[in-house]
Amino acid sequence: MIKESKSACLKRLSRIEGQVRGLSRMVEEDRYCIDIVTQIAAVRAALRRVEEAVLHDHIAHCVEHAIESGSKFDQRQKITELIDVLSRTTR
Repeated sequence: MIKESKSACLKRLSRIEGQVRGLSRMVEEDRYCIDIVTQIAAVRAALRRVEEAVLHDHIAHCVEHAIESGSKFDQRQKITELIDVLSRTTR
């Protein structure tokens, strides 16, 4: 990963980690179910943003490198990887 992207993702993941710990406390404290579900949705949205950043970095770095290399094998491999991962994320 590009250094700046990596740093940003790590910060976001640390924040998400704190959110998940907070969710555990909410469950332990028998907080209102809707409040818990609301926080779960917030965590999912935050994870999606990290996922988007990682994918963006992958396309800007790895896929671009495969295109510039001129290797049809590398290009097909990167495109296949993207299709596979995107199909898994929509399930």
